[in-house]
Formats: sequence, C-alpha cells, structure tokens
Amino acid sequence: MLSMMRAGMGSPMDSVPAPVERQHVGVLTTLSAVVLVVFLGFMAWLQYGGSRVEEMVEPERALALVVGRTMDLDEGIERAPAWERSVYRLLLSDRAADVAEALGWYEELAAASFDPAVDLHLAILEGETGRLASVQRRVDEWARRPEPLPAFSRLVAGAYLEEPVDTGDAATLDDETLAEGLEPGWFRDRIAARVAARVGDAELLAGATAAQVARSSRLLNRSRVMTVVELALLVAGILILIRLARRRGALGRIGAVVLPPPWRGREGAVVLIRGGALGAITLTALYFYTFSGPDRPFARVAIAVATNAAFLPVLLLARRGLLEPSGLPFGSGLGLVPAAGGARRLPFVFLAVLSLGQLGGVAVDLAGRRLGLSAHWTEWFDRELAWGAPAIVGLSILDTVVLTPVFEEIVFRGLVFAAFRRRFGVPVAALLSAGIFAIAHGYGLLGFGAVFWSGLLWAWAYERTGSLLPSIAAHAADNLMASLSVLLALRV
Repeated sequence: MLSMMRAGMGSPMDSVPAPVERQHVGVLTTLSAVVLVVFLGFMAWLQYGGSRVEEMVEPERALALVVGRTMDLDEGIERAPAWERSVYRLLLSDRAADVAEALGWYEELAAASFDPAVDLHLAILEGETGRLASVQRRVDEWARRPEPLPAFSRLVAGAYLEEPVDTGDAATLDDETLAEGLEPGWFRDRIAARVAARVGDAELLAGATAAQVARSSRLLNRSRVMTVVELALLVAGILILIRLARRRGALGRIGAVVLPPPWRGREGAVVLIRGGALGAITLTALYFYTFSGPDRPFARVAIAVATNAAFLPVLLLARRGLLEPSGLPFGSGLGLVPAAGGARRLPFVFLAVLSLGQLGGVAVDLAGRRLGLSAHWTEWFDRELAWGAPAIVGLSILDTVVLTPVFEEIVFRGLVFAAFRRRFGVPVAALLSAGIFAIAHGYGLLGFGAVFWSGLLWAWAYERTGSLLPSIAAHAADNLMASLSVLLALRV
C-alpha cells in the first residue's frame, strides 16, 4: 500500500517549493481551535464516558432483535451443505462465538436495565449453553419476586433444569404476563421447543420448530444473495487489480486535480479550523435539539440528514479562501468533475478501489477474531432501518448512501488530506487524514481499523486519479452494502 503511495509522489508540484508562510495566528483562528478542541473532548466523553447501551433508545428491544436474528441465521447455516458452512465460518463466525458474544452483550445490558425480559433472555442463552448453575440461581431468585418473575422461573426451570414440568408450564407461553418478555422470535421458539419436548406437546413443538425454520431459511437466502453480490464485486475488482498490476499500478487520471494543492498549508489549516468550529457549533445545536425536539421517526431522520449541514461552513470557507484565490472552480478544483476520458475509466477504478476495500475489511475482521475483538452491536444497529416505515428507510438511505459519502469525501480527502499533503508526502498525509477520519466515527478498535483502512485507500485513490469520484463511489457502495445488511437481517 505504502509503496503504491510512494509511486504516486512524483507529481510536478512536488518540485515547487512551498511559499513562505507567516507564523502569525489570528485571534479568530485561536478561538476556533479552542471551540474545536472542546467539542472533540465533549464528543469523546459522550462516546467513551459511559456504557454504549445507555445511549440507545429501546436497547432491550433492539438487542433481542439483533441476537434473535443472529441465532436464526446460525440455525439456517447449520442446515446448509458442509461447503457452505465452511464459507460462512470463514466470512462470518461460528455459532459458539456468536452465543458467547450475545451472552456478553446481555450481561452488559442486564447491568444497566431493569426490564425483566432482559434477565429472561439472558437465562435462555445460559440454558442453551449449559450454564445451568447460573440458571438455577436466577430461578431461585425469581421465585421470591413479584410477577412476572415467578412465571419466568417456572418456565425456565421446566425448560432447562431437572425439575418437574407439566402442560401448565407450556400453556404459560401464551399468558399475557409473558407476552412482552417473549415476543415472537428465536427466544420464544427455543424455550417453547424445550418445554414442548419435556411435556410431550407435539403440536407446540412442531409450531415452534416450523416458525424457527421459516425465519432461518429466509435469513439464509438473503445472506446468500448478499454474499454472491459481494463476491462478484470482489472477483471483478481483483481481475481489474491484476490488469493494473501488469500496467505497474497505473490507475489513470479521472479528474484534473494535481496534489499537493496550490494554496498554502497555513491557509488550508485556517479554513479547516474555522470551518470545523462552525460545524461543531452546528452539531452541538442539533445534538441538544434531539433532547428537546419531537421524538418522532421522521423528525429523528430529518435531524440526522441535517447534520450534514455541519460540513457546509468548511466548504464555503474553502471555496472563498482556497479555491477562488487559486483560480479553481469548486467542482473541478476538488475532482468532482471528470476530465476528458475520465468518465470511461471511473467504473474500472471504482471496482478496483472497492475490491481493495473489501479485502482490507476481511483482513481487519480476521485479525480481530484472532485477537478476540468484535464490533459492538450498537455501532451498526440502526433503529430506523430496523423498524422505520418505508419513507423513513428511504430518507435514511439517502442520507447514508448519497449525502454522507459526498460531504465526507470532500472534507476528509479533498481538504484534510490535501492540507497535510501540502506539507508532507503521500504516506504521512494519508495516515494522518485516515486517523482523523476513523476517530471522527467514534467506533471501537475493530471499527476504527476498518474505517482507517478505507481512509488510507481513498486518499491514495484521490492522489493517483486526481478525482474524488472513485472514493465517493466506493464510500457510497460500502454504506449501501452495510445498510442492506441491516435491512435484510433485521426486517421481516
């Protein structure tokens, strides 16, 4: 990767000495820097200062859906042919790892939630993994508590412990007291099948088994479609990469941008600091509005879309302070308009960049598994995609797949990377800009690694092609596949 970057450092502008820059820093820029530092500290405190689940709305319902669908998919994979099971174990994870991860998530949620359904779901997971001593302790404690916990106690004891069980325990599955704790899904069907097997209720067992098979088969078929599409894109990209390797890695110019940019490094830093401060103020206002404004689905998505307005100050300042003084139009100056012949090369470069991104993502995931790391479920769960009406889903995808890639690529590659590129070479500028890009997403270590790799790759593509279009397209494709994965896994 770095050798490919170094290969692209020989642009004509590299031999031109940077203009002498004044060291004076204005008061406005200093105040903006203070605002930006305070904002970043505030966001870090929000992100890492407490439990992730405490920031979630309806975490109990959300985690039940995430874990239930994961277990359903694992059930479907277990019924797949041996070769297909091997593929999924390589690309995803095995059932034992998923159950262990689900137990950890539920233990975390149980420490922060008073919902009895959380303890019930945790007891079912413990029962399924043979942690019967823990199940026995829960059953004994529940028996001394108010309803619905005694009902939970009898049901779990009948399913997993060596205690007498009768048909009345199976009938409690339909009681209103258990309706909230055992909504239709994997948890309900698993314990229903256990109780039915104990009491010999063939009808209940058949119904629970059929419901589980229907869900797992549907999820497996959806997963197959996504896997085939991703593998097809990966193969196409690898073939293009092989062709490019024979041409010594020449991606070909798509835009007219030549890096480093013609403006001074100090001017670029001032624009980023001042624009970043104004964007921070915008985001802070929107953040506090979410607590006082209406909590309706459309309002939530509209606010999420509006957060893109935080990028506008830095873009306007860049146009006035960087591009116009350099005699560059906004579109062509940032590589948003293809040069002559660039449009024909764009699809091939896009597939190559997308393929490298997927390979890097797989490598990060495999390394994470080897180190015992995984992405926390709150990092990718989106309640609007999981439960929103079609219009809400459409607006959310518009934000994620269209607006976010355009704004983020202009800022992080077109301005941040370019600012570092003015003073440093390609590798250092790419590393610094990718690090800022990854930190801004607020993910854990595994998510940071995946986003960092994408930032490196997209900066390199910008350097080599003179255009932001390949990185925008790859960014949009990544976000689209992530959104589709959530939709296909969590929606009915």
